[in-house]
Amino acid sequence: MLRVGILGCGRIGQVHARTIMRLTEAKIVAVSDAFAQSAEALATQTGAQIRDTDAIVAADDIDAVIICTPTDTHFDIIQASTKEGKAIFCEKPVDMSSENIRSCMEAVAGHGTPFMTAFNRRFDPNFANVQSRIVAGEIGAVEIVTILSRDPNPPPLSYIKTSGGIFRDMMIHDFDMARFLLGEEPVQVFAVGAALVDPEIATAGDVDTAAVTLTTASGKICQISNSRRASYGYDQRIEVHGAKGMLRAENMLENTVEMATQAGFRRAPAQHFFLERYEAAYHAEMTHFIEALTTGKTPTPTVTDGLKAQLIADAAAESLKTGQPVAL
Repeated sequence: MLRVGILGCGRIGQVHARTIMRLTEAKIVAVSDAFAQSAEALATQTGAQIRDTDAIVAADDIDAVIICTPTDTHFDIIQASTKEGKAIFCEKPVDMSSENIRSCMEAVAGHGTPFMTAFNRRFDPNFANVQSRIVAGEIGAVEIVTILSRDPNPPPLSYIKTSGGIFRDMMIHDFDMARFLLGEEPVQVFAVGAALVDPEIATAGDVDTAAVTLTTASGKICQISNSRRASYGYDQRIEVHGAKGMLRAENMLENTVEMATQAGFRRAPAQHFFLERYEAAYHAEMTHFIEALTTGKTPTPTVTDGLKAQLIADAAAESLKTGQPVAL
């Protein structure tokens, strides 16, 4: 039985807790949160103890930690957890600093720590199906990948100011998905962006509408489009064009009913919230982490995947600033 501590009892901590509670191979022993009410609520739901973060990391009765705390706390928790021999599941981004992520990589490697970066979209059933069929050669050699990701509404301005920017906060998921689908590392990044949704986002030093082109050494292309606004719901689509065909994953809708009248065809809107849209992916990623630890396998994505996505985000931010392509 794998004994787990959950660090951070907010929305995503609760999601992971629900998955672990359904698995027979793991048990939530303790939870922590800076807000006592959040910790108390999750402890009541799971039957776990409430401890502070340092106590969970140092505890002999904890085998793995699930890090769902704010990004600026990740570095210290990771460093301490590796020294205490804890397996680590860490929400993205691992850290806002690529140098800090490298330091975490060294600690993970030095202590032989199992580490999983939570890029949940790799575990979305439809996206995973597309990737497996690319690997199987169904569409031949990949030529162009298109990724569309648009939120229903922008987050609060207070969040924007501490998020690290749209590339490190939002598009980082798409950078990981680009690597997942291209099957080859990008070597150049070119970004454009503007604040078209809310001028206050520009005042905060960020953009809310952005597009990035990634290219690989062999010439493969990935086009990524992000917006902080989509009037029709949570827009999450991918398309991969290859030498022999194309694979596409469309939006998840609120239902599959379609109505046809003289006015045309009408379908339901896209699901509106990321926790709803990626519910299956969150379940699958945590199941993968627990199963990997209990069977002695290496969980993926790794800390290295976290670094590579962060480096692309850094390059995109630089490209937006300079107006020039940036080599990776």
